[in-house]
Order: sequence, then structure tokens, then C-alpha cells
Amino acid sequence: MIVLDSSAVIAILRGEPEQERFVEIIDNVESCHMSAATLLETRIVLFNRKRESATHVLDAFIADTAIDIVDVTRQTTDIAFEAFLRYGKGQGSGASLNFGDCFSYALAKQMDLPLLFKGNDFSQTDIVTAASIYS
Repeated sequence: MIVLDSSAVIAILRGEPEQERFVEIIDNVESCHMSAATLLETRIVLFNRKRESATHVLDAFIADTAIDIVDVTRQTTDIAFEAFLRYGKGQGSGASLNFGDCFSYALAKQMDLPLLFKGNDFSQTDIVTAASIYS
């Protein structure tokens, strides 16, 4: 079981170099979870790049891979805010997590699951990385 960050989903849908590795990880785990806030972030990013067609591709990907979209709760927002205070942009951390990143971090912490992501930001936090476990 893993949590997905928008960066991993976007890398898959855009055919970036990590696509094959990320798909293999997703195919080999019991379940994938994504915060509803992360889903919104992903939709906005894809819409701004490819308009409506990209959001349809995202919806199909979510359905095909049976990603569980997890509602944002008060507990999630509290954990996300703590993530911002420790690792957020402008807080002096090398991680520089943005709004969406804080929700991916929070869900991974809340569910005690590793996070699948692209880039280096989360590597500079205390989050367990899915790529290191399932490589």
C-alpha cells in the first residue's frame, strides 16, 4: 500500500522517464491512495497544460488503477500544517513543500504508508519513500 503524490501521477501521464518504474510500483502494491487535495492539484496542473483532455486521461488512470481518493479531514489538515511548519516553502527547510505536497505528506503520515513521488523535496523530510521500498 502506498500514497501517491501529484508529481508521480503527472510523470506517468506525461510519459516522463520515471513512468515505467512508477507504473511497475503501482502494479505491485496492494492499493494506492491519494488525498482529495492532491487530486485537485493534479487536475489543475494537467488542465493548465493540456486543457480538458488531460483531466479525462487522469480520471481514466484513477479508475483503471483503482486509486482510493481519501477525503481531507481536520486531522489531515493539522498534519499538513505541521508539515508546512517543518518542511514548507519559506520555512528554512531544503524540502520546500508546497500546498499540495503538504497534503501528500499528511496522508502518508496519517495512513503510515510510503509515498511515491518524483523529485527531491520529500527526500529531505522524514517521509518513507515508496521508490526505496519497491525498487
